[in-house]
Amino acid sequence: MRRDVFQAIADPTRREILNMVAYQPLNVNSVAEHFDVSRTAIYKHMKILIECGMIDIKQQGRERYCEAKLTKLNEVSDWIEQYKQFWTTKLDSLEQYLEELQKEKPITTKKKKNGTSKSTR
Repeated sequence: MRRDVFQAIADPTRREILNMVAYQPLNVNSVAEHFDVSRTAIYKHMKILIECGMIDIKQQGRERYCEAKLTKLNEVSDWIEQYKQFWTTKLDSLEQYLEELQKEKPITTKKKKNGTSKSTR
């Protein structure tokens, strides 16, 4: 089964594992101890992260360490960027439209009988 970065970050446990090893490599057991699930479950998450290219496991003596490979997150960033540009364009158009409406019909303030102001168009 081919896995990608989106599968890696789809699960909150995998995101937390990535957060833990993003700043420094950690012993596999240290990572597993952080969670309230079985080590087997954590190892399955790590296997998915390895298959997605998000972490490496390196042997140092008798210990195995998880090391993050975060460059794959650029794929997510690129994918999000297209939607960011889409919504920025839409919001800019909305802003321009609202400014044109405001120029056409300036807001006036009328005083109510009780002394408070009410905005009208």
